[in-house]
Amino acid sequence: MMVLGIETSCDETACALYSGARGLVGDRVLTQAIHAEYGGVVPELASRDHVRHLLPMVDALLRETGVSRTELGGIAYTAGPGLLGALLVGSAFGAGLAFALGVPAVEVHHMEGHVLAPMLDNASIKPPFVALLVSGGHTMLVAVPEIGRYEVLGESLDDAVGEVFD
Repeated sequence: MMVLGIETSCDETACALYSGARGLVGDRVLTQAIHAEYGGVVPELASRDHVRHLLPMVDALLRETGVSRTELGGIAYTAGPGLLGALLVGSAFGAGLAFALGVPAVEVHHMEGHVLAPMLDNASIKPPFVALLVSGGHTMLVAVPEIGRYEVLGESLDDAVGEVFD
């Protein structure tokens, strides 16, 4: 099945096509540079930039990969955690496109996506395992006894390591 993934949880607009048979078919990522002049992410500006760029990015990705909308078997989008306005843009777009195409829409937990992403191109990674998440506002050590079950073993008490890069 060909799935379109949509990510708009903060200041990056991203989309990707993944096929169970072919793996990652293509992806596009746009990092919003405007926030640098403000010293951090401005949520309203992030949301507006997602609105401006998401549809053209998805259209370009489909064109580049030669995949038509009718080939999509599902739409997955980040449902949280993240900036509320930014998440609403991605969820409205993803759910709306899925409805229009008559395919399932799947909400994806942002941190679960980070934990499971390495499994997409490495079949040898299987639970149980321990994951170290260092992403934006999150730094945590997570036990994964099975997919869908997670236990936070520890996390930062104040600032997250990922904030250094943001």
